[in-house]
Amino acid sequence: MGRRDFLEEEKLKKLIYTFSIALVVSIVIFLTIFVMYNKKLKEESSENLLNLGVANDIVSNNEITETSFTDDKSVANSTNNVTNNTSNTSKNAINTNTFSKNSTKNSTTPVPSVVENVTNTTDTNVVDTNTIENTTVEEKKELEFVAPASGEIMKDFAMDTLIYSNTLEEWTTHSGIDIKADKTSIVVSAEAGTVESIKNDPRYGLTVTVAHQDGFKTVYSNLLTTEFVSENEEIEKGQTIGTVGETASFEVADEAHLHFEMYKDGTAVNPTIYLK
Repeated sequence: MGRRDFLEEEKLKKLIYTFSIALVVSIVIFLTIFVMYNKKLKEESSENLLNLGVANDIVSNNEITETSFTDDKSVANSTNNVTNNTSNTSKNAINTNTFSKNSTKNSTTPVPSVVENVTNTTDTNVVDTNTIENTTVEEKKELEFVAPASGEIMKDFAMDTLIYSNTLEEWTTHSGIDIKADKTSIVVSAEAGTVESIKNDPRYGLTVTVAHQDGFKTVYSNLLTTEFVSENEEIEKGQTIGTVGETASFEVADEAHLHFEMYKDGTAVNPTIYLK
């Protein structure tokens, strides 16, 4: 039994060895074919590029030939024109006296027309320039804010200091001014602008925000009504936007007034600096 097993083991080793050799040979053949195929592709690509270059040269030569032919025709036409002009000159020389007389009579006629056209064009340009300048001045008109309500200031702007709140019963900041006014008093826009929003603020009650030029915004709070304007509406300076009320929960303990705020580029500023 031992010898038989030994023979079978030797037989298996030979089989594995033979299979390994066959595998190596197959890999070598595959690599050889792959390299030759790539080489052939590169040669074909080079030939195609060469043929393409030759074709481009042929097209360029044809274009040059056509251009030369066109130039030759242009030269011929120019020669004919020169010949004709010479002939016309000879003919016109016969009528020199007649031409001189007519020229003397009519030589000054076109000049006033040219001068007049130039003058009119200059005047038109001046008018257009003035119109543009006036439009620019109007667009860059300086803002002049007016008081949105009639009355004295009962509470000042205080962002760097603290003031006492009768409603909250504590010291706090104040981002606007409170203008004392009777309930239902008219509130107007401090400057021309666009109504940005109309909302019921949880702190300052019914509020209208108006956006102006140069990054300014004005805020009108503690209002009773706002039916005079609508969102996105363009309004003028002094236009009615609402009436004074008592809707501000943070200032309900104070007398009837308009809570008025101003912002420049998103930062609260003291309205009294800008009001005229």
